Amino acid sequence: MSHSTSGHEATPRGDLSSDARAGSVPLQTAGCSSHTASPPLAGLRVLELGQLIAGPFCARVLADFGADVIKVEAPEGGDPLRNWRVLKNGNSIWWEAQSRNKRSIAVDLRQSEGQAVVRTLAGQCDVLIENFRPGQLEQWGLGYEELSASHPGLIMLRISGYGQTGPYRDRPGFGVIGEAMGGLRYLSGEPGQIPVRVGVSIGDSLAALHGVMGILMALREREVRGGKGQVIDVALYESVFNMMESLIPEYSVTGLVREPSGSAMPGIAPTNAYRCKNGLILIAGNGDGIFKRLMKAIGRDDLALDPALADNAGRVAQVERLDAAIAHWTLQHSVDEAIDLLNAASVPTGRIYNAADIAYDPHYRARDMLVDCPSREAYPMTQPGIVPKLTGTPGQLRFAAPRLGEHSVDTLKAAGLSPERIEKLIATGIVRQANGKAD
Repeated sequence: MSHSTSGHEATPRGDLSSDARAGSVPLQTAGCSSHTASPPLAGLRVLELGQLIAGPFCARVLADFGADVIKVEAPEGGDPLRNWRVLKNGNSIWWEAQSRNKRSIAVDLRQSEGQAVVRTLAGQCDVLIENFRPGQLEQWGLGYEELSASHPGLIMLRISGYGQTGPYRDRPGFGVIGEAMGGLRYLSGEPGQIPVRVGVSIGDSLAALHGVMGILMALREREVRGGKGQVIDVALYESVFNMMESLIPEYSVTGLVREPSGSAMPGIAPTNAYRCKNGLILIAGNGDGIFKRLMKAIGRDDLALDPALADNAGRVAQVERLDAAIAHWTLQHSVDEAIDLLNAASVPTGRIYNAADIAYDPHYRARDMLVDCPSREAYPMTQPGIVPKLTGTPGQLRFAAPRLGEHSVDTLKAAGLSPERIEKLIATGIVRQANGKAD
């Protein structure tokens, strides 16, 4: 994918993907899944200016499918995710999974020389991903208008709390705030209680996946209609709101405000969590035929044949009665017994998995969703596999998460910067190159 170089660096475009990964630790040789076919995004160049979750997760998805992702980090400390949650040898385990298949260049974006470096890199990339507050890139001279003036094919993904326009655009926003404004938090939990969070940063992850969709659509548009790029504006709250099903249509027509409903799904029955002798299972018996099979499996032919329960509306009207009948049956069985009996009857059911359940589940292993890869520091680790599964050109786990600034020098050389300029950037602290120790 050929683009002209940025006007801020009078050197020819280099091959950013050639030797710039020299220090990367390959994962394929460490027992991770590998494939001979080139992944579908091989050759796509991505500059990631994001930090924490939304922008970096978007970039990781692209990297898993072959994109060459250059992650720009602050020289002091880097991405805060490096120090989040559970640490091993001083480094975040989460970071290892979130930042696989990427390169790291440490550049101080607060300095004009650092901004010039990023302009050069952006001029040689297809996609730029950022998740700063709106206006921050413009303050650094890295807004889309400036970058696209010399690189009209550039695609820029901008993830923020509230979007690049509107009365709330300047407010700070994390994923959890987007979950609240998007309507999800209100529905999470038990009726009449304080809403609970999902347990993961679902707002950030949804924004990341919407960003991936936007990038792929913009790439397609650029390919078939003249080579111009565009801005993709993704708001955290909108990414959550887009998943809220009939919430607003129902309110607009009937005035109904959907309320939290615990482990059940309002308006659909029966579907709930039920207690067994040794744990909980979920049962989804809400299809008409499935409901009949479920009732027969639990020995309630009377309910299976009751005409008042033949459709969902009738079952919703008697949901407490149905839940009581199912709960009476599940309490007489272990989780495994109940699952086996219901699977035999073709009733959707399953245990509620925790991390240990997932780690030892044979289906996860059979689908390559648990991949054993050592970390950069060589301690054993199981990472999530790649989703979705492409049969012809699947994604690949290629190399481990980088040290802070591990690829700074090689990336700048490949971009065409002279050795003297690179040396000066490092000497002044604008660029950082990792040493031999983990950073």
